[in-house]
Amino acid sequence: QVQLVESGGGLVQAGDSLRLSCAASGRTISNSCMAWFRQVPGKGREFVAAISRTGSSTYYAAPVKGRFTISRDNAKNTAYLQMNNPKPEDTAVYSCAVDLRDCVVVITTGQFGSWGQGTQVTVSS
Repeated sequence: QVQLVESGGGLVQAGDSLRLSCAASGRTISNSCMAWFRQVPGKGREFVAAISRTGSSTYYAAPVKGRFTISRDNAKNTAYLQMNNPKPEDTAVYSCAVDLRDCVVVITTGQFGSWGQGTQVTVSS
């Protein structure tokens, strides 16, 4: 069983930058698709970005494409989400997730095997 811990959230002004980290423990995540989701109160969980096992393929939701960058360091068992030019509508709890299946398969269902607790990101205007 893998444990995921997010960090790096906080209050940021629109147009600034923020980097979230997702540290995994318990097993290696080098064989897993890793992803970021976000959720605001009263709404369902929303896919943000995902990255394949080797990092060769990345996937983004339309609202963040061109502004956010997902990356991973398998040697550190960690994934990252670089948030550039954040907007107030990006305010949410951001959670990371991992799954042994290929990203192309698991993104469509959103049924990742392991989830972190999440970190709050608040973007002020």
